[in-house]
Amino acid sequence: MRPALAAWLALSLLLGTGAEESCGDPPAARSHSISAPRLSPEEQLSPHMPESLRCDACQAIAFQIEQELSRAEQKVGRKALKESDYMEVLERSCSQGWESYGVHELDGEKRLTGPGLPQQEPMSVMVSGGPWPGRLSKMCHGYVGERGEAQLYEAHRRGPAALRELLCRGDKGPCARGKAGAPAPPKALQNEL
Repeated sequence: MRPALAAWLALSLLLGTGAEESCGDPPAARSHSISAPRLSPEEQLSPHMPESLRCDACQAIAFQIEQELSRAEQKVGRKALKESDYMEVLERSCSQGWESYGVHELDGEKRLTGPGLPQQEPMSVMVSGGPWPGRLSKMCHGYVGERGEAQLYEAHRRGPAALRELLCRGDKGPCARGKAGAPAPPKALQNEL
């Protein structure tokens, strides 16, 4: 047994491996570096949601509208809401703080992140606050004004998929380009005003 131990010790010393670890020293810690997303001037300063983030923003808005309308219906026992009630809920949905949303970068692509959006990466840096809450609120009010409260509520009553289809994937929706493979026609910025 001693010759085997002596051979192992000699080999470890010659190769320079194993001797340090066998003495109980912890393995060297791995370091990870995660940086915040690099935002373009448009992404930092524009009052409008950047085109590349509009699909994510639309899905976040549809999620928040769905959540607020569902909560209001639960309060009245799952009955349909009166027009005045769903109009108030939609206004509240769009006027909320939106502070839980932000942007992060994964593999060089910027994505909106927050409730109702798929989690892409457990370790990333999210930049929230700043222009993102105002942009989401503005887009939400634009959708309500463009589609109308009654149409949004009818879609909600058919289910979350119908509301997302109406807002995000329809003819003019920001997520429409992935549906048919062709890019959607550019949406005029004035629709967000």
